[in-house]
Amino acid sequence: MVSKLDLYRIFSIVGKNQSFSKAARVLYMTQPAVSQAIMQLENELGTRLFNRTPKGVTPTTEGTLLLEYVNSAINLIEIGEEKMAEFKNLTTGELRVGVGDTISKYFLLPKLEAFRNRYPSLKLKIVNGTTDELIAYLKSGEVDIGICNLPIYDASLHVTPCLDIHDTFVYGEKYQKLLARPIDFQELAKLPLIFLEPNSNSRKYVEEFLLAKGVKISPEFELGSHDLVVEFARINMGIACVTKEFTEDYLERGILREVQFTEQIPPRSIGVCSLRSVPLSPASTKFVELIER
Repeated sequence: MVSKLDLYRIFSIVGKNQSFSKAARVLYMTQPAVSQAIMQLENELGTRLFNRTPKGVTPTTEGTLLLEYVNSAINLIEIGEEKMAEFKNLTTGELRVGVGDTISKYFLLPKLEAFRNRYPSLKLKIVNGTTDELIAYLKSGEVDIGICNLPIYDASLHVTPCLDIHDTFVYGEKYQKLLARPIDFQELAKLPLIFLEPNSNSRKYVEEFLLAKGVKISPEFELGSHDLVVEFARINMGIACVTKEFTEDYLERGILREVQFTEQIPPRSIGVCSLRSVPLSPASTKFVELIER
């Protein structure tokens, strides 16, 4: 069955060539099939579109008017198809990534640099937020993917872990003697503690782990960024809960030391989150592939 769009494509080619036989060669159709298609369109529109002559065809007044609109519409469709090919080939488009400040600084920046170098024509939009905020952005369509602290339990999301990380506690020079030996979590709870704010996913993970061990914490400081937590520990304000992988520079230089426990906190992950109901765009797919390497 020939669709209405196919009829208009045939009409456009006939109009350009002013010949059924020439249009048939261009379209790889038989001449009777082209003639039949034009007759069908004329019947549907209730008007003659071409004058038939022994030398070919010429558009009627109505046909000339319709050709202007049809050719314009077909050109727009072709431009749209070209744009879709550009999106597929990543020569145009936009990638919107939701990520927290700490993950962005210590994990994502090199990935963003590599992606931009590989696909310089793509526009990158970075939206910052907590894990809960990033999930909300995903569901509202404000970002294409989110790079989040796991675990996340949400059936509407597809979650792919991409980096294992370890929660630990660090301290400055003031607490060296006090923490010279391994301690348990009950002893930890008695110390002045520095944590991220309660809505942080990493804070929730450690707090829930400690509660499962029968230990309830009451931090003296609750701060808005990982960097601030680290700096508070550096100036001896207390014992800070940090992500070990994001504090390696301080630990390697001896500015901070890691608390030794009689039991370790289980590792968790950073992961890529997307909506199960929405297929990833070509740009998002390539970016996820780069992150997972």
